Amino acid sequence: MNYKYRAINQKGKKEVGEISAYDQAEALFLLKDQGLIPLEIGVKSTTANMQKIKKLTETEKDIHEVKIQKKKVLSVLHQFAIMMKAGVSLSLCIQVLIAQEKDKQMKKILEEIQENMYSGFSLSSSMAKFKTFSDITVNIIAAGEINGRLDVSFERASQILENEVTITSKIKGALGYPLLLLGLTFLVVIILNIVVLPVFVDLFSQMGAELPLLTQVVMGISGFIISFWYILIFLILITVGIYLYARKNSDNFKEKTDHLALRVPLAGEILHKLYISRFCRIMASLVDAGVEIIHSLEVSTSVIPNTYIKKYLNKVLGDVKVGIPIHQSMSKYPIFDPLLVSMVRVGEESGMLFNVLNKMADLYEEQTQVRTKQLIAMIEPIMTIIIALVVGTVVVSVVMPMFGQYQLLL
Repeated sequence: MNYKYRAINQKGKKEVGEISAYDQAEALFLLKDQGLIPLEIGVKSTTANMQKIKKLTETEKDIHEVKIQKKKVLSVLHQFAIMMKAGVSLSLCIQVLIAQEKDKQMKKILEEIQENMYSGFSLSSSMAKFKTFSDITVNIIAAGEINGRLDVSFERASQILENEVTITSKIKGALGYPLLLLGLTFLVVIILNIVVLPVFVDLFSQMGAELPLLTQVVMGISGFIISFWYILIFLILITVGIYLYARKNSDNFKEKTDHLALRVPLAGEILHKLYISRFCRIMASLVDAGVEIIHSLEVSTSVIPNTYIKKYLNKVLGDVKVGIPIHQSMSKYPIFDPLLVSMVRVGEESGMLFNVLNKMADLYEEQTQVRTKQLIAMIEPIMTIIIALVVGTVVVSVVMPMFGQYQLLL
């Protein structure tokens, strides 16, 4: 009998197909033998089963494709680590988490992981099919399954995610005030052009006075913004659209813009150190978890969003694959500073690469925080000066013709 099935393959991708078997039990056995995780199976000729499969496909798609908030994932990983360190079995941990989980999507994910494990699949392979869990988390858990230290693996995975959440939160908090000043600047410009300046334009027109050049320029800009605001918005949207399209479809453009971002004074240095610290932290955790060096490099490189930095990390990966030490490869490329190269060399020669990379990650994160504070300290007075210049220019452009009319009356 032919059965229509929907399953997850070993790469974590959904797969739909047909299989011939004596009954449904044999079909399930054959699918598992092929390394597939069955999600639903039904007789091919049964319309009701096919509709059920279609419905479940739509439901499961949402579950597998959705990305749950990092804080929620962190909470789950942290609870796993606590319970397993207390000696609670993995199956009981999942049951407890399912019972207390209030988030519907996370609950469905945990329930499906439990079903897959009951079917004989490992925890890491079950987690791999959900975008909610990063490659880093999955690889650390897989290493824990191999060395029998899942409690430590969950703790490492939660520490990495917690560190990422903390850094992101600090950067957002640090940039909050400068962004507020930037928004205030735009608000002041809009109010001046829409509310204040039109009043004086009408006043000066009635007076028939000859306006100074500065006043004419300011009034002209105000009139253009009021009359053609939609053109400005259209141009902004077109520019942003072209930029996003170019980044998505041109690897060369994406790499050049990422390189340009790293060359912005101070801000570029912050981004550079942030990405390198992330690489070091993840690499250290994977190595300490027992993940093979080349695979650790692959995973650590894949999470770096900057394509310019990623290009050189991929070159390091290629060199290591042919037997070149990591520090020797890093020394050839400009994005790795001499201190990092020297410390990696010490780590490789002493067998303490995990400790060295962790210390470098701490150092870079500390430097990132210092540089971020310096950037904010620079931005605040700059934004204040810009606001003062905008308001001052408008005030002077209004006062000049009024003062001229006053002199004529005298």
